[in-house]
Amino acid sequence: MKVILQREVDKLGLPGDVVAVADGYARNFLIPRGLAAPASKGAERHADRLRMAHDTRVNKVLAQARDLAGKLTATPIRIKAKAGEEGKLFGSITVADLAKELEKAAGQEIDRKRIHLVEPIRSVGTHEVTVHLHPDVDAAVTVDVVSQ
Repeated sequence: MKVILQREVDKLGLPGDVVAVADGYARNFLIPRGLAAPASKGAERHADRLRMAHDTRVNKVLAQARDLAGKLTATPIRIKAKAGEEGKLFGSITVADLAKELEKAAGQEIDRKRIHLVEPIRSVGTHEVTVHLHPDVDAAVTVDVVSQ
């Protein structure tokens, strides 16, 4: 059975794609959940509009991610922490601490799960942190840790 996807379906396609699937899969899963509609001759125009709307939405999100990456990489993040005389911190700077500081710098919320830190920061100095903003956009953020 040929159907037009209304939403993105994993391993099947994007909105607006016309795909051939098993009859039972279409009748029992895709159509009742609103993920697809039966394909007809008049539905092709609708499929084109769905495809265009999906493309504009994806491009908008990608542009926002690139803009945010530019904001984050423009200036280093400065974090004050208590440290000993040898430059070792009392405690460590974790992803949650970085998320708070990045939120202040960017002006919008950044999920701590998107921040990639190999191990917690335990020393004073300059450190490089990667923030995964979009599947195509990663921002390399410089973090300066200074002693209080």
